This record gives sequence, structure tokens and C-alpha cells, in this order.
Amino acid sequence: MSKVGIIMGSKSDLPVMQDAIDILKEFNIAVEVDIVSAHRTPEKLFDYGKNAHTRGFSVIIAGAGGAAHLPGMIASLSPLPIIGVPVKSTNSIDGWDSVLSILQMPGGVPVATVALNGAKNAGILAAQIIGSSDAKVLETIIAYKEDLKAKVNASAEELK
Repeated sequence: MSKVGIIMGSKSDLPVMQDAIDILKEFNIAVEVDIVSAHRTPEKLFDYGKNAHTRGFSVIIAGAGGAAHLPGMIASLSPLPIIGVPVKSTNSIDGWDSVLSILQMPGGVPVATVALNGAKNAGILAAQIIGSSDAKVLETIIAYKEDLKAKVNASAEELK
């Protein structure tokens, strides 16, 4: 069974990151959540990044605000796909500092980046990555997208 690691720089990021946790659980994908601060717990960050692939993770979702170094640092250490979630935090410059810190990675150290506070999309993207090699997860994603389509069509019908 595939597992997604969800990490964040501090507990204050949890309300945003909860959307990724919830959608992955909805897709029946195992999730392990932790707080790993790039600046306050660098030893933990190094251990997590270097060993996540040996712990059964398929994808890591890393959420961070402000300077937002966590996703990039994890990507520099791990061979796994990393999805960065820029978090608009209290010390953020309208979230742009977080977005640009995660988005502007150097060649060779990719981080897939979702929208500001876009943890739900990070969870869906992680599921799609897993679904590329897991037929059961792929079926769940297909059903989810069909449900989205049905909801839009129902809303359109209500307008008539």
C-alpha cells in the first residue's frame, strides 16, 4: 500500500494542510503527518529527507509559509516526488514569499508547486502520481473526477 508523507514547518500550518490529509484519506491512501522545520529542526529534516523512501512513502507533500524552505530542502535530499504547498502565514508577504520560495527551484531539484493554501490539490496530485502505477487508486481518481463533473452539470441545470 502506498503512503504519503505530509510535513509542515509548524503546527500553525495544519489548518491548511488538513485539506491534503482529508482528500488522501477519502481516496484510502495512507498518510503520515509530521512537523519538520527547515530552520528549527534541521537534523530532523535531513533524517526525514534522506530516509523517507525507505519508510514506504511514495510522495511527500511539504507545506511551509514565509521563507518556505521546507519543500526545497526535502527535495534536495529525497529521491521521491515532492509537492510543495505555499502557506499564507502570519509572517508572510501576502503569501508571495512562500509561493516564490517553493516555485523557483534550481535545475535538478524539482518541487511540484500548487496554489497558495492549495493543499487539497496537493493531495489530489499525490494520489494521481500513485494512481499512475496503482489501478485501484486510479479508479478512485476517475470516480472523483466524474463526481466533480456531475456536480458542475447539476449546478448548471439549477440555473435553467
